[in-house]
Parts: sequence; C-alpha cells; structure tokens
Amino acid sequence: MIEQINTTLLTDFYELTMANGYFEKGMADDIAYFDLFFRKIPDEGGFAIMAGLEQMIGYLGNLQFDDRDIDYLRGKGMFSEAFLEYLRNFKFECDVWAIPEGTPVFPGEPLVTVRGPVIQAQFVETIMLLAINHQSLIATKANRIVRAAQGRGVMEFGTRRAHGGSGAVHGARAAYIGGCIGTACALAERDFKIPALGTMAHSWVQMFPSEYEAFKTYAEIYPENCVLLVDTFNVLKSGIPAAIKVFREMKPKKMGIRIDSGDVTYLTKKARAMLDQAGFKECTIVVSNSLDEYIIRDVIGQGAQIDTFGVGERLITSKSEPVFGGVYKLAALEKNGVLIPKMKISENIEKITNPGFKTVYRLFDKDTNKAVADVITLDHEKIPEGSEYEIFDPQITWKRKKISNFYAKNLRVQIFDKGACVYKSPDINEIRDYCKVQIDTLWEEILRFENPHEFYVDLSKELWELKAKLIEEYQE
Repeated sequence: MIEQINTTLLTDFYELTMANGYFEKGMADDIAYFDLFFRKIPDEGGFAIMAGLEQMIGYLGNLQFDDRDIDYLRGKGMFSEAFLEYLRNFKFECDVWAIPEGTPVFPGEPLVTVRGPVIQAQFVETIMLLAINHQSLIATKANRIVRAAQGRGVMEFGTRRAHGGSGAVHGARAAYIGGCIGTACALAERDFKIPALGTMAHSWVQMFPSEYEAFKTYAEIYPENCVLLVDTFNVLKSGIPAAIKVFREMKPKKMGIRIDSGDVTYLTKKARAMLDQAGFKECTIVVSNSLDEYIIRDVIGQGAQIDTFGVGERLITSKSEPVFGGVYKLAALEKNGVLIPKMKISENIEKITNPGFKTVYRLFDKDTNKAVADVITLDHEKIPEGSEYEIFDPQITWKRKKISNFYAKNLRVQIFDKGACVYKSPDINEIRDYCKVQIDTLWEEILRFENPHEFYVDLSKELWELKAKLIEEYQE
C-alpha cells in the first residue's frame, strides 16, 4: 500500500528451489492441496481473529516475475533457462478457499486452502503466511485490549513503534478490525478509511512560553476538537489548571485532556474531580503510555476515570507474544481426478496434521444462537441439522461428543476459481462490525484472559477415521 512494487520475490528462497525441482522432474502441473492453519492462540487466549485476507488476495492476484526478478535468479547460477522461461510466463491458476476476515478462529482449522499445480500452490506459501500471520496477530491482540477497556474507546497509537511501514499500515487495519476506534496513522485513513486520530506532542507545549499559551493557540486553531496534553511539566499543578483556563476562555465545542505518564489511576481521579468542579463534566480524559489489556483492566478496576485509551507499542507489535505461528502444510494430491490424502506425522501430537480436502462448520445452539463447537469435515460432507450429530476429538481417540438442537454454518468461502478472484472483500467497517457480531456468539467463558474455556474443534467421523487409517498405515 505504501509503495506499489512487485512483491513476487517476497518469498523464502526454498520456495524457488522446490519449484525448480518440481519443474525439472516434470511435476509442475501435479495438483496439490495445501492448508494454512495455526497451532496456538496468542497470549493463551480463548480465540484468535482471522485477518489479512484482503492483502493476501492482492498478493495472489498480482504474481508475476518481471525482468529484474529473472535477472536476479539467472545470476544465482542454479536455474535452467527453461525454468526461468516458465517463471517469466507464470500465471496464478489455483483455486483458493478461506474463512472471512473478522471471524473468530481456533487452532487446527484450515483458515485458507489452496488447490492447484504444485509449483503455484507451494510457491504462495510465504506470501500467504506473511499476510495472515501478521494481521491475525494484531487483530487478536487489539480485540483483547478493546475488551479490557469495557466499552471505552481504544485508539491504535503504534505507527512509530511498528516493524516498518507495512507493519504500521496493515497493523492499523488489523487493529481496527479487532475493535479499535481509529489510528494515529494518516496513511491508514487514506488507504483504508480508518479514522485518523491524535492530539499534540510534548514538543508543541515546549515551543511556547507557557502551557497556557500552547493550549490557547491550539484551541484557536482546533475549536471543534480541542484535546490538550497536560503532563509536559506537572499534571495537577500546571497542566490541568492551564487547560481549565483555556476551556473557560475559548469555549471549544469538544474538549479533552490527555495524560501520557505517571500513575494514571491517581491522576485521572484527581483530574476528573478538578474538571467537574470547574464545570467541565463533558471534558473527556484520554490516557496513553505503554498500555496493554492487563494494565487497562487493572486501572479500570482501581477506579481510574478514563474515557479513551491510546495504545501503541504493545498493540502494534503484540509485544507479549509477537508471533502468530500460522503454518502451511500439504493436505492432499490429486492424480487423474482421484484425491490422495496426505498428512504430517510427528512425535508431538499437536503437529500431526489433518489429511484431505476439508472445510469447517460452526455449530450454533438453536435456543441461544451461541457457538457450541467447530467441526472440520471432508469437503463433500454435509452436517445434518435437527438431529443428533457425533464429533470426534482430533487428538484423543476415545473422546467424542454428541450434539443436538443445533444449526450449522460453513465458515469457508471461495476466493479464487482457477486463478480468477471470485470474492469481493467487504468494506473495512463491515468486517469490523461482522467481527463484533461473531465474537458475541462466543460464550463469556471463552473470553476470559486467564484460563479461558477451551472451544471444541473436533473432526467429523469420516475425517477422524481417515486420519486414524493413515496413522496406522504410516506406523506399519
């Protein structure tokens, strides 16, 4: 978004060496199925939020090797001219399915499935993981912070601490999907229509002979939205008194103060009392300075008087757990129209993959409309509604659960059909609203920060039996 460049080589080099190997062995057009999924929810939370699909679509729709790319690869001395010519004529022709952005998602679920010629389906691994891992991480973290704020606004203030320009802009997008009310990043507003918000820096106050003159000048320029930074020198002795004096004289239409340091619980309580006593009960209080969901939860519990939070570095970098951990694994091959399921076996149970071409259903209780379980099924399966349905734990062979009085929703939608995009990304506000509605379908126990209830993600009987059969075959 910041600079339109060819991102085709934004990939791990082994994607190219594998592609070359498939080409040299005559396997370029073999059909493969790959799943993108994650194994662990960040911060030991109860759910994650799917995000980054729009950017993934943009990447996949613009894959092409230009002359500069070909020259670079030729210079490596590893690739034949026939392979380089293949890349020069490269055209993405895969089918892609995905779970829409804003959907609460859980470990093991195929967030994205790609079917197509193996070189193409394998090559897009890095680009897809880059888009989905980053934005899903930030959307998930943002939503934790938003929920901690208990209805108070949360502004994303992390542009200057983000990991590069793309991290700032796409991080702002993901944070907005997660529930933030706006961003400090102007480019995010230009490109994604996310409200850009902000007040002033301490340097503005220091540029004037006094806080009073700095505040008065700001109020003259911005009478419609006058939020004053009151902690440059002393919040209670000089900052708030100067702000109150300016509010009385200038009478701005909307007024507020921001505190960026100190004990925010103590300071906001005192500030609220001073503002109310001066007759400015409508004046809002904004707090920033290295906040996260735990600090926000604690200061609210201590009675802090805060209307809006500005959250920067710990949101935009997901400082507490900065890796989402999505992976991209082969699930099946297709030979002469026949599907051959594939799976990865590991001594670590959580790393054993689910084989075959799959989809994900979410089951909802008919009486409460709350989500009760997700079921990963083979693509051709249909879940019968209105009758008892048995689902199987993907890791424990004897553990199964029977569900009744439910309705089912297939979470997956098709994104590409033979390389042509058949999906229109919703407006960013539609994604944000959808995210809130979907989170409201989760039980409160899943929303806890500590020891959240584990949401069931089970397998259909047919998929479970296929997985057990392959494990047994591999062990022979």
